[in-house]
Amino acid sequence: MRALSRSARSKGESVAFVPTMGALHAGHVSLFERARATHDRVAASVFVNPLQFGPREDFTRYPRPVARDNRLSRAAGVDWLFRPSARTLYPPGSTTRVVPGPLASRYEGAVRPGHFTGVLTVVLKLLQIVEPDTLILGRKDAQQAALVGSMMRDLDVPARLVVAPTVRERDGLALSSRNAYLSAQERVRAAGLHRALAAGRAAARAGARDARRIESAVRVTLKLISRPDAIDYVALVDPSTFEPVRRLRSRALLAAAIRLGRTRIIDNVTVSPR
Repeated sequence: MRALSRSARSKGESVAFVPTMGALHAGHVSLFERARATHDRVAASVFVNPLQFGPREDFTRYPRPVARDNRLSRAAGVDWLFRPSARTLYPPGSTTRVVPGPLASRYEGAVRPGHFTGVLTVVLKLLQIVEPDTLILGRKDAQQAALVGSMMRDLDVPARLVVAPTVRERDGLALSSRNAYLSAQERVRAAGLHRALAAGRAAARAGARDARRIESAVRVTLKLISRPDAIDYVALVDPSTFEPVRRLRSRALLAAAIRLGRTRIIDNVTVSPR
């Protein structure tokens, strides 16, 4: 993989890289197509990273449709699909990890301890292997993208980070490989997450500035429409630092995570003062 990338760049070709865990969907395809439109070569990886899963999470049942992923990535213009094994990325005796800063202890990090250590470790290793000009991530995992960007700056990774818009179903549900876990009834309820976030954004547009009022609008709508089994968090945060925003004065991120049965769903929208 590294030799292919270096050969292309030695000829003056630009290389974009999209890391994935497979079970590809239209959201991934949009990242591939964005990479294809702006770079000479497109590399993608498929690796279900054991380091970012907790002991009671879905590592063993995470979907792995290999043939379908191959077809989708090829059709979307991916030049190189990199499928390393766990033993390749974590050979025996591998103990070094990338430990993130305090941003990783909030929200997704609080619910999934150690998750972002696994994410940053594997992303850094993949960047070292692929050596791209540009790394492209999706905005649905906004906290992850912020942490990756921080790591790239702090560790002087010579690549640019592009965070692309979230791709949604017609009813607003953000595309995710884990949506396949939802039952038919849960799928209907899941669409309420985006509608609830939209209600929070509407409250801000109507003049609400206190974060508690905006977050309350989200929670009320969630309970009415999604009826989640649990709400992990609803938070108005700074989009770069994920520090809580107490009063809306400039663009912020409204993020939430809920549970429907055994499935966690996350989403976010940007919110600005009127």
